[in-house]
Amino acid sequence: MKKIALFPGSFDPFTKGHFSIVKKAMPLFDKIVIGIGENSNKTYLFSLEQRINFIKHCFKTTPQVEVGSYNNLTVDYCREIGANYILRGLRNSVDFGFERNIAQMNHAMMPSVETVFIVTDPELSAISSTIVREIIRHNGNASEFVPHGMLDII
Repeated sequence: MKKIALFPGSFDPFTKGHFSIVKKAMPLFDKIVIGIGENSNKTYLFSLEQRINFIKHCFKTTPQVEVGSYNNLTVDYCREIGANYILRGLRNSVDFGFERNIAQMNHAMMPSVETVFIVTDPELSAISSTIVREIIRHNGNASEFVPHGMLDII
């Protein structure tokens, strides 16, 4: 059976931390699907199309990584794409507490899916999409926090 992981998130924007998590996970899985979840309660800075295009650009030479989007439960999207793992990054102990609860709920709804946590590199642990989004909104220079070239594409 192929090891397929879903890396879910809003990725508004996709950061160096996200990129690092995917790179670290690549040796563990046959395929990684970066799934952009759409939340009707959220206001996004970047359109779904912009986020998809940017992430695809980041991994254009990596056929093992695919990008998709969904607007249902993460476990339902796992069923849809045949994922048997959910990939999540951890920056700190606060992230762990939050992510553990989500992982346990996902496991209760779909026991065949296991969540795999990967710890962020220390130099990237302060980067969050929320902070980067605010830097961009206020015309700050966010290039240090996102993969090279992202701000040129969006």
